[in-house]
Amino acid sequence: MRANSSNRVCNSLALLQIVAADRETRPLFLKAHIPLLLYPFLNTVSQDRPFEYLRLTSLGVIGALVKVDDAEVINFLLQTEIIPLCLRIMETGRELSKTVATFIVQKLVQDEMGLAYICQTADRFYAVSSVLAKMVATLQQNPQPSIRLLRHVIRCYLRLADNARAREALRQCLPECLQAAADPQMHPEPVAACLGEETRQRIATSCSCCRPSASGEAAATTCGRALRAREAGFGFLVDLR
Repeated sequence: MRANSSNRVCNSLALLQIVAADRETRPLFLKAHIPLLLYPFLNTVSQDRPFEYLRLTSLGVIGALVKVDDAEVINFLLQTEIIPLCLRIMETGRELSKTVATFIVQKLVQDEMGLAYICQTADRFYAVSSVLAKMVATLQQNPQPSIRLLRHVIRCYLRLADNARAREALRQCLPECLQAAADPQMHPEPVAACLGEETRQRIATSCSCCRPSASGEAAATTCGRALRAREAGFGFLVDLR
């Protein structure tokens, strides 16, 4: 795809973002199922700039929808493939696309419907938690991690910890750097450090396996054990959809 073609489409998508953000036009926007027309752009895997711009602008339209905290928007999106699409971008996209995709997942999980949806089955929870863990590992290896992206990731963990079953599973698969006390190297900004510590404390509540031992080491410190989350708190769940 040529840059000028991508730019024309992005300009049109920018207009759709205005429609999606407006209180009066948003219901009609959803009723017409216009967000579904953006999913082919989100489904692209090319890292070329024209495709990246298309993905980013399309994410901006979905981001404008979820930003308003509208239950109708959440209900609509949960009936589509938006979460798998965002998870793939969170894992393989460029930093800005990752940030917007993570913001969308964060807004979905902050809603009660979204949290219940993700925590309804082991597969859904594992899909989200494994991508979040990979992102934390990538950010930890980066000498200058994106603080904004880190905030969104930690807020996703923090919200997941509000669900009892997810909280049990996170005790097995929370990344090591978030299980330990706030690390200034990982959290160079006070807000991110505070969110990380709050997540650790919430998950570790009444959990002896996550408390530091006499040697100062935590019993559950390997994010590679994320697979055990399928059995820790979700093994008995049935997919009702």
